[in-house]
Amino acid sequence: MFEFALQSGDAAVEAAPTLNDAGAAAIAVGLAALAAGYAERGIGAAAVGAIAEDDDMFVPGLIMTVLPETLVILALVVVFIVG
Repeated sequence: MFEFALQSGDAAVEAAPTLNDAGAAAIAVGLAALAAGYAERGIGAAAVGAIAEDDDMFVPGLIMTVLPETLVILALVVVFIVG
């Protein structure tokens, strides 16, 4: 269809929209947050199980649960540095 429109000399064909810097940054932070949430799904369940068996596992469980969130923080830092 587009080839025919270009061959016939029709000027009504518009270019496809492109992704600007803000959109790329939003996708990067969104995917980082999605990955962090996916990682916390298993880590949180394991941490709660470990804490239920041994109260001394609270601090390591908390640290392991918070670690994936650093991905989102680092993604936001990169967005502010680059942008």
